[in-house]
This record gives sequence, structure tokens and C-alpha cells, in this order.
Amino acid sequence: MLKNIAMILVVALALPFANAFANESARQPNIVLLFADDAGYADFGFHGSSAIPTPNLDELARTGVLFSQAYVSDPTCGPSRAGLITGRYQQRFGFEENNVPGYMSANSAELGDEMGLPVDEITMADRLKSLGYATAVFGKWHLGHGDQFHPLARGFDEFVGFRGGARSYFAYPNGQADRPENRLERGFGEYREPDGYLTDVLADEAVAFIERNADQPFFVFLSFNAVHEPMDAAESDLALFPELEGLRKQLAAMTVAMDRASGKVLDRIEALGLSDNTIVVFTNDNGGPTDRNGSNNYPFAGTKSNHLEGGIRVPFLMRWPARLDAGDVYAEPVSTLDLLPTFHAAAGGDVASLGNIDGVDLLPFVRGEADGRPHQTLFWKKDVRAAVRDGDWKLIRFADRPPELYNLIEDPAEQDNLAADHPELVAELFRKIFAWEQTLQRSRWTLKREYEQYDIDRMDRYRVPPSEQR
Repeated sequence: MLKNIAMILVVALALPFANAFANESARQPNIVLLFADDAGYADFGFHGSSAIPTPNLDELARTGVLFSQAYVSDPTCGPSRAGLITGRYQQRFGFEENNVPGYMSANSAELGDEMGLPVDEITMADRLKSLGYATAVFGKWHLGHGDQFHPLARGFDEFVGFRGGARSYFAYPNGQADRPENRLERGFGEYREPDGYLTDVLADEAVAFIERNADQPFFVFLSFNAVHEPMDAAESDLALFPELEGLRKQLAAMTVAMDRASGKVLDRIEALGLSDNTIVVFTNDNGGPTDRNGSNNYPFAGTKSNHLEGGIRVPFLMRWPARLDAGDVYAEPVSTLDLLPTFHAAAGGDVASLGNIDGVDLLPFVRGEADGRPHQTLFWKKDVRAAVRDGDWKLIRFADRPPELYNLIEDPAEQDNLAADHPELVAELFRKIFAWEQTLQRSRWTLKREYEQYDIDRMDRYRVPPSEQR
């Protein structure tokens, strides 16, 4: 009798703990997207940098999965973000060019605040919010300045950041920003400049949101403006690099600050006991603009704004200890278009219900549950210029010269143009680009022609991978 009573007591005492464990293991994963801006591919320890220490992101790579062939859908900020947040090629809804009025052709500049992510496009935050997530974005938005495009109207519950594309990392005197859309905004319409270095401030805001929502699934989009110009660095961070000078010194200091901020978020997730069931992704919006911020895209040629690998291939890390093995390297081509369906599926959503998207759920591929590649073919387009990667072959179409063809496995630096050796393949890939273009909308706005020439000149200047110390 006493033995039976004892057994009942043991079971009764164990049930709450068993139920808590079951509930935690069944809970939807938290999702944290750490998003850099204009970072160089080689400017991280996990990609071989010895000049710039990034211990927190290196630890994320060590405990997660490193994707060695990760791409963005565009080599510039606004279109890349439009593709990321919708899971769709942004050209499908006419977001082919950046949405910065000062760069637009005269007929497009008249659109002003009408330029932005079309309001009928469903965002990553919309999808996750419908699945019960608390959602927040901190930092750079760049998907439209008008109120109709505001993050709080696009599925996010909280926003601390700026609507534009670039701003000071320090408080503007008297709150007078260079452009109205670059003021630091809290929620909707409340403007208050940062009390401290912006990269650190954004991390503090993300940490506070995570603490407030630790008992429910949350999605944090920490959209750093680092390391985009202006090249503003804290003096204490600059002092860490006495051997560097100029843009390279400023970039290193700004990268260290971004790594520190990322570490602050990761440490808080760990302290709250949430690490095992939190998906953390770190990636970047496009290749580094070496001429503007000193970034290094080694081992690739090219930079931001062109279709060489240095413009479109980006760092990409993913950690989810509950589902992914630590220290893995995934070597097939993936895209930031894949993040929306990957997050949606992990949250318990049905990817088939997402409709006409171009991304795929990466988890079955990374876990070895799906055969083949996530993508046989990927496309890029900016006005007349375009590129396609089909298998391991890549064709680049230009406005001012014949096309170029590269085998990216044998020649990832794109130094050996094989177009003359494979005319039939060139013709086939031209047809693939054209067939894809028939599914797209015309661009809703266009850049000034002078910037097309600037992009070509920048590409030609960086046709050989940099040799400087990484």
C-alpha cells in the first residue's frame, strides 16, 4: 500500500516537469534574423579573416551550419530586402531598382513616397504573425518611406529604426537628419535619436523585445545598417586597429561593433534558456562596395551593384540546435529567398499554402531528408543586365559587351570566360533568362542612367579578387 502511494506521489510530482518538457519541445521555434548591410564576404573570421576579429559570429558558425554558396536576389540593398521579405524575386512585382528618390530618373523621382514594397505583397512578418508570433524589426527598413509601407503596416508588432537606406550611427544634432526618412523612429511617428552608438542601441532594443516575449514564439529581424556608409565608428573600436588606416580601419571597427551587438543578442537568448529552440540566421544584403567602405569580397571578383560573385554571394549561417547539427557546411546553392519558406515551415506552416514564391524550405535539404539541390537555376536582373546560374554554369548578360560564361566550381573567381568555347550553352542560358523575364513586371521606377555606367565601371575596377590581407 505504502509502495503504491509512493509511486503515485512520484508520478504526480514528475508530471508537471514532463508536461513542461513536452510543451517546450513542441513549441514553435523562436526566429532571429541578424542581417548585415554591405558587408564584405571575407571580412569575418568564419570566412578566413585574420584582420578583423568576429568571435561571436564565428561561434555561431561553429555551433550551426555554414552555407558556402549562398546568394541574394539582387546586388543592392532595397531590391535584395524586397526579395528576402517576400520569398519572391522582387522583379515579379516591379521592385527592380532601389527606392531612394535621390538616385531615381526624373520620371521616377516624382513618385516620391509611392515607391516601396507593394502593399499587396505578403511579408515574412505577415506569415509568422498569422502563425502566432510576436514580430519586431530593429534598424534599417528601406522598403518604402510612405506610411503605407511602414513596418507596423507590414506584419511587424514593433519597430525601432529608420525607413530610409543609410543614416549616421550617432545622434543627429537636434534630431535634424540628412533626410526625413533617416530619423530614428520608435513605433509609428515617434522620433527620438539614439542614446549611444546605433549598432549597440539596436541590439539593446532586440534584447529587450526578446525578454518581453520569452514566453511565446517571437521573430526578431535585427536589420543592422552596419557596415553601410557613412563610415562612422566609435573611437574605442577604432583604437583596436592601430595597424589599419582609412576605410579599412573604419570598416574593421564597425564590423567589431556589429559582432559585439550580435553577441549581446545571442548571449541573452542563451541566458533565457531559449537557445536550443531558437533559429538564428546571420547573412548580408549584398556584396561589399569596396570603393565606398573598404570591404573585401575575396575570393570573388566584383562588388555591390554588379552580378559577379562578389556582388551576389554572401555570408550565410544558420543555427537551430534542436534540429541542425553543429559545425556542418552545406555546399549547394541557396538564396535569401529561401528564408521565408524555411521559417514558415519551421513555425508549423504549410509551405504549399504560400502560393507563388521562389524560395524553398531549406531544412529538408540541410538535414539530408531531400535529394538534389534546393535550386537548379537562380536569376538576377537589373535593367538590361542579367545573370543566370544553372547548375554550376553562370552566364552574365551585359548592355555594353558580349556575354560571359563561367564554371563556378572550377573558377569561382570568374577569371576564365568560356563563352567562346560553349556557344550552344550560351544560347540556351540566354533563352532561360528571356523565358524568366517574361514572368516579371516592368520596373515600377528606374535609376538615373549615370548609375548604370557607375555600376559597370565599378565592376571593371574589381574584376580581379583583392589580394590584401584578409
